[in-house]
Order: sequence, then structure tokens, then C-alpha cells
Amino acid sequence: MIPIRPAGSGGVLAAPGAGLAGAAPGVSEPPPLALYVHLPWCIRKCPYCDFNSHEFRDGDSPPEDRYVDALIADLESALPSVWGRSVQTVFIGGGTPSLFSPEAIERLLAAVRARLRLAPGAEVTMEANPGTFEAARFRGYAQAGVTRLSIGVQSFSNDALAALGRIHDAGQARRAIETAIDAFETFNIDLMYALPGQSLDALRADLREALAFAPPHLSVYHLTLEPNTLFARRPPPLPDDDLAADMQALVEDETGAAGLRHYEVSAYAREGHRCRHNLNYWQFGDYLGIGAGAHGKLSFHDRIVREARLRHPRAYMSGALDSGAIEVSRTLAAAELPFEFMLNALRLLDGVPAALFVERTGLSLAAISRELQRAADRGLLDPDPTVIRATPLGMRFLNDLIEGFLRD
Repeated sequence: MIPIRPAGSGGVLAAPGAGLAGAAPGVSEPPPLALYVHLPWCIRKCPYCDFNSHEFRDGDSPPEDRYVDALIADLESALPSVWGRSVQTVFIGGGTPSLFSPEAIERLLAAVRARLRLAPGAEVTMEANPGTFEAARFRGYAQAGVTRLSIGVQSFSNDALAALGRIHDAGQARRAIETAIDAFETFNIDLMYALPGQSLDALRADLREALAFAPPHLSVYHLTLEPNTLFARRPPPLPDDDLAADMQALVEDETGAAGLRHYEVSAYAREGHRCRHNLNYWQFGDYLGIGAGAHGKLSFHDRIVREARLRHPRAYMSGALDSGAIEVSRTLAAAELPFEFMLNALRLLDGVPAALFVERTGLSLAAISRELQRAADRGLLDPDPTVIRATPLGMRFLNDLIEGFLRD
């Protein structure tokens, strides 16, 4: 059995043998806090996308002023829940955030700084679509306070981009990356693999072109058919499981040879360039989510709460500017916390200290000792009692490993 060990600094050690019945315990000290801002509009919805994104058909650009007003009102309403806490990272996602002008992003970030205490050197990430690329526009985001640009390239093949429904071509992707190199402190390139009709050689060409830019961070995602998407209704021809496995191995080989460390299921980075915002998710930190459909998780001394904002942009703006934008707010039950924690932490190849489970959930390790032992016996989990870390076999069967912590 895995022994109970004291929590790390600022943590809480639940009583030995603490069970999972009833409402969730809280934490003695809240974990690090991040801010997520959702900008929901796109020029065109990609056929594989299941995010809360909406094609904008009513003109040339989204209603920037009204939406930023709504974001500021939403943030002000949320302040009592995070009062006094320092924000470590900000992430502006979508949708296509780069549809918004640099002036709108500057106003948003100025409002954030005026209402929240940003930590020194806070990471401020913004997603960008190469299809919205203009050099002056991207430099304007840096001047507005964005420190890290995440560029949704997906592929450098024009045929693959067309199959994915992307609005940009390979040339625009290259120019966006070149500008990011000059304008931002750090940047990320997003790629996808196991694309319709993709071969191993085609993936190798994508990887080598991306790596030729010496990106500090590379995200490489396996294309999956998500429910309620066009691809789920009309599946394209995709590589089979064996070819997809070979592709994953190729990604690891090529990124490793280029000096990037594989630190999360889909993330590769040079030293000092891991995405701090995403690390906070994977380490079960807190995050305030504002914007249409944004989700959040906030920890208190007596509960851990998940929130979701109204999904449709029009309803969100009306709600945020009037009675409030929160659609769902619920306290997590103790029985939910092991699965929620493992769903995030086990994505990290280095895992997390075992004490972090106690610190971030308020439960004791005794509450999951049976599940930990069973996973270790199956060779899916490292038997070292001081860490919670998937073995290479566990990473291959990550869904099975995580589901072992799911309670009825």
C-alpha cells in the first residue's frame, strides 16, 4: 500500500483513512491562480472543432467594444471569489482571438491589470490564426502586453490545410511564425497529425519545417473525431491505429533530435519555455474563466467549485452586462476529485509529487491507496510512493489508467 505522506508547503493533510463520501473538502491554502479569457468568434468553424466557437456572419469583425465591456463586467463580478490572490498567467483563447484588434486586446489587458494583481513576469498567452496574419497586427499584440503567441499552424501542406477546413495557407503560417520570432518573448507552434490521408513522410515534412524555425515550444495533437462536429457526422479517411502509433513515435524522435523535451502528452519544449498556464491546469491549480462558455475552477477552505459561463456570445454579453454571466456553479463532491486530479496530472510525463494530491484536493492519499496500488500492480503507475507518474506503458494506455480513478 502507498503510505500517507505530509502535504507540501501550504497543503492540508486529511485525516488518515479519510473517505470520499459527501461534499468535497477544501484546501488550507488556495493553489496558484490563472485567468482564462475566451473570445468565441471565428471566420469559419473547422470541421473537427468542438470548442465553443461561432462563425461571425454579421459584418467584417466581431462586436469588440461590447464584448470587452462584457468581459470587464464579468471580471468585476468575479472579484470577490479571488480577492487578494495573485494571478500567475493569463491565456486568451478561442475561437480566433486574433480577430480582435490590438487596441481591443490592450484595453482588455489594461482592465485585467487594474483589477487583478498580476505576478511579476506573468505569462500572457494569446492564440493566433495565421489566416488573420498581418505583421503590424501581430506586433501590436506584443505591444499590448501579450508575451507568448500560440500559432495554430496545424500543417504546412496546403492540401492538408484544405482538408481541415483551415482559412490560411502554408505561406501565411510561415510569415506568422517569422513575425512571432521577432516580436514575442516566446511562442508556440501548434501542429496536428493523423490527418485525412496523411502519410508518415508527410508528417515528417511538417515536423521538419516546424522545427526549422527552432520553436521554443511545439504542441502536436492527434486529430480525433469529436462528437457534434462535421467530421463526426461525415468521417474523413484517417490513418489506422498502427500508422497513428508510428506517427506518434516519429513526433517523439524528431522533437527529441531537435532538443525539445517531451513533458506532456502533446507538448514539447526547450528548457524554460514550458507553457506555465497549461502546467497550472495539469497540476490541478485554480483558474478563473471569463468569456462566452468559459470554464473555471476555484478552491476555498471548505469547497472546490467549478463554474461555466453562458455559452452563446449574445446571451453572455447580455448576462455579463446585466444580471451575471455564470450559467453553472457547483461544488465538486469528494468522490469526483481523484478522477479530476488524475485526468490532469497524469498527462505530465514527470508526473507530480504525491503530496500535491493532498494539497490540491484536501483528501488523504489513503482515500486512493487501493487505486494507486492496483495501477502500480498492472505496470501502469510508477511504484515510487513519493510521486504519481504514469509508466511508459501507462502513457500508452492513459485512458485506462485515468478511468481507474473514476467513482460511480
